[in-house]
Amino acid sequence: MATTLTFTFFTLVLLLVEKATVDGRTGTLGKEHVRGIIGAIIDYSSRIGSSCGLGSHKEPTSASHTGTTYMGRSFSSCRDWNKAQIPVLSFADTTPQWATKKWPFLLQASPNQNAQMKAIAAIIQSWEWHQVTVIYEDNDSLLSEVIPHLSDALLEFGAEISHTVALSPYASSSSLSIELERLKGEQHRVFVVHLSFTLAVRLLERAKEMNMMERDYVWITTEPFTSFIHSLSASSISSMQGIIGVKSYFPQNHPHFQNFYTRFRKNFSLENPEEDKNEPGIFAAQAFDAVQTVCLAMMRSSEGSQPLLDNIMLSEYNGLNGKVQFIDKKVTPAHIFQIINVFGKSYRELGFWSKRKGFSVTTDERTANNTSMRSLEKVYWPGGTWTAPRGWTLPTNANPLRIGVPTKSSFRQFVSVVQDQSKNSTAYEGFAIDLFQAIVGSLPYYLPYNFTPFDGTYDEIVEQKFDAVVGDVAIVAKRFRHAAFTQPYTESGLVMIVPVRIRPQITNRGLLFMKPFTKAMWALIGAIIVYNGFVVWLIERNHNPELKGSASNQIGALLCLAFTSLFSLHGGKLHSNLSRMAMVVWLFVALVITQIYTANLTSILTVQKLEASVNGIESLQYRNAVVGCCRGSFVAKYLVDVLRFHKGNIRTYNSPEEYAHALRSEEIAAAFLEVPFAKLFLAKYCREFITAGPTYKVGGFSYVFPRGSLLLHDVNKALLNVSESGRLLEIEKSMVASEKCVDYVESVEEVSSLSPTTFSVLFMLTGGTSTVALMVYVVFYKLFGHKTIWRHLGVMRNRWTFSPRLIDM
Repeated sequence: MATTLTFTFFTLVLLLVEKATVDGRTGTLGKEHVRGIIGAIIDYSSRIGSSCGLGSHKEPTSASHTGTTYMGRSFSSCRDWNKAQIPVLSFADTTPQWATKKWPFLLQASPNQNAQMKAIAAIIQSWEWHQVTVIYEDNDSLLSEVIPHLSDALLEFGAEISHTVALSPYASSSSLSIELERLKGEQHRVFVVHLSFTLAVRLLERAKEMNMMERDYVWITTEPFTSFIHSLSASSISSMQGIIGVKSYFPQNHPHFQNFYTRFRKNFSLENPEEDKNEPGIFAAQAFDAVQTVCLAMMRSSEGSQPLLDNIMLSEYNGLNGKVQFIDKKVTPAHIFQIINVFGKSYRELGFWSKRKGFSVTTDERTANNTSMRSLEKVYWPGGTWTAPRGWTLPTNANPLRIGVPTKSSFRQFVSVVQDQSKNSTAYEGFAIDLFQAIVGSLPYYLPYNFTPFDGTYDEIVEQKFDAVVGDVAIVAKRFRHAAFTQPYTESGLVMIVPVRIRPQITNRGLLFMKPFTKAMWALIGAIIVYNGFVVWLIERNHNPELKGSASNQIGALLCLAFTSLFSLHGGKLHSNLSRMAMVVWLFVALVITQIYTANLTSILTVQKLEASVNGIESLQYRNAVVGCCRGSFVAKYLVDVLRFHKGNIRTYNSPEEYAHALRSEEIAAAFLEVPFAKLFLAKYCREFITAGPTYKVGGFSYVFPRGSLLLHDVNKALLNVSESGRLLEIEKSMVASEKCVDYVESVEEVSSLSPTTFSVLFMLTGGTSTVALMVYVVFYKLFGHKTIWRHLGVMRNRWTFSPRLIDM
């Protein structure tokens, strides 16, 4: 029988139930007792088997029950149990489908591992690990049941099983060392251990000896080991510091469990006096619940005609392990798992996980829950650190990464490969190279790499076995079959570039005459006119009767003089050289301003506006126009498959200069460029070409890594850091700086209205001259009244021997 049931995982526990009989001597229903025999096949050489054996002991039921059943150890032959239609409850780790079909009376009494695999996947997702190595006991049921469920659960979070290691239950120490040495040479450092208790202890102790319980390593253990971690010796615990364990949770504060707990410890100590750790675990509780299920089913069968198997299948009650119910011949799985962390001489209880609530500190329904394990107690990791490992590391014998760089980029500003034959060297330059170097510099570890030029298409470079590809490689769906991509490091999209055409700007604005000057300029002109008029009026008012009279008459004369002097000098009517000096300078400034005003107004009236020569792709398709795109790019296929251009109407080019020549010569009506390329092209040819139509959504440029690369996550994180720090924008600006030119449409707006800054020297000249004339007039008027300045100077002629001709002030 043991040979036939080789599907068991850690031990095989079968509960065989013989047909119950009514013994009048021992009792009848109501007064009699139900008598039956429950047999068990138990491996007492293992801790799990021993726990199940003791857990399956059932004391006589209380008088309130309808019958009394005793549990005994029966090792009688069970070869004919299927023919006798005797139900068998198996404690195998999982029961394959073929077993239940072959033996209809076989039931799985231990919960399956599917829910536990989801808990483990949630732990892995919490710390953003993406590659996992599973170490399991070589068993057909595990390979077909447990591992696929773990793989599916990991895929939900974007992680995957990178390696699987199958160990024989009787693996020697040397074979364990060989497997561990092979794993040590790999990059992956997250290990899920799904082994029997004894084999798991041997493996983990050997890993400690091989320095695999150090920093950067992660060890996660499952139920068969974690549920008995409390029974480990001090020496074994010291070898497993930092391990994270997952085990089924069952409440221990119920009086029913306390009674079971006391009896279990008593019986365990009697049978295992050398063991000082005698607490019951999940397997003992499962065995107890299984026997309880059988007992209750036997009592119901004795009361009616329903077969024993049906009564077992209909069982539904709250046992030690939670709700007990069979669905499809399998007991309902556990829903709450406890997360523990080996630390010191024992372990710490970090919290709980359930499918409905995620991670939580307690099982209380009112407690806060979270999708991340980071919300629980802080984890003590292997190597004595509280900082979460990244889950992988560079192998000690790793060679520098071999990074492919495309040599056929149409825009050398993005990536350029320059080979110097005389020096036998190759230089790698461009935006993509500079950004990648910045990303590597922000990684928290040293990453050696060497660039390798690749003289092929972009599809071909993605399919090559490079450790990474750095260049202007677009994210295209079909390339995901061969590689993985980082987040795009450029703006995504495809735009159409067309030549500009010029048309006169038509305007009917009534205040167009104000356009040549800004508001500040007009205000300053008005102010200087009034100021100059005031200076002339003040100097001339004592010589010209027309400038005298009432206040209103003088103000009117002042304003008239100010504005008429703008267009004529009136030199014959001015009596003072000071006023003549001020007016000559102002007339010169006014002449310059009026000429500039006239020229600027003429320019505005005849201004020309740039607009696209093509409005959209419909007009191109209607006239069967020829269009261009980058050689070797996915854009050509996109134009045919998505935008419905005829394949024969597509031309490819290798450089911005070729695009510009083709557009100027009307060889093509439009060019389709990815947004990063379009920015560079328009920066250089902004006066000749312009974008038209919508932006078509396509993938941007990205760095390429092999599928499953452990570097991908760290590079993505570093790319975000470089972007958020502003370094990405700085590199992009430096790339287009040499190509930047002033856009023509914007330049018209900037020079159409002239500001005072343009005429600052002229305004200073005329304002300064008028101010000097005013100051000279005021000073001598206060000193000498209406006398002439030269008459005053004549008084001093005897001293200075200076006799100029008298000129009226």
